[in-house]
Amino acid sequence: MALVGKKAPEFELQAYNPATDSYTTVKLSDYVPNTSGRFLVLCFYPADFTFVCPTEIAAMNAALPVLKELGVEVLAVSTDTKFSHKRFVETEPLLKDLKLTIASDPTGEVTRKFGVMVEDSGVALRGRFLINPDGQVVAQEVQALSVGRSIKEFVRQIIAHQYVYKTGEVTPANWKPGKKTL
Repeated sequence: MALVGKKAPEFELQAYNPATDSYTTVKLSDYVPNTSGRFLVLCFYPADFTFVCPTEIAAMNAALPVLKELGVEVLAVSTDTKFSHKRFVETEPLLKDLKLTIASDPTGEVTRKFGVMVEDSGVALRGRFLINPDGQVVAQEVQALSVGRSIKEFVRQIIAHQYVYKTGEVTPANWKPGKKTL
């Protein structure tokens, strides 16, 4: 199910914030719409305590300074509980110094709304959604459970989407700032 070009589905989820070592509630309206120009990355992953997932979460966490500088908020989501998230962060060496909030969707309701639920196993596909300041999904990437995603190309795409959002121009393949637009 393609969500690109549509309003992002509403959600409200419990979450674990390792930066403050606290549980919290997060909802779409905490992030968008907004007048500050902030984009939101909603990053679904299959499960805590797996092999590929901590590598992806660590990569996204390592990119947080760049993303924050770009005015991008990031929220990770899995169908695990907020308690599982806390224990995962506490015990997984790759997640040391994690600043990324991890939301909990144990019923799978939000995972289904975004079209990334694997019903027979109750986990999410590797789904990444870029939501603009108006609350519209402008990019969507969905991967099988067995392949991790690249943050480097995603950051390039974010910059391109922000440029398009601000200027109304369009960008060609492999566009980078300073290059010709269409």
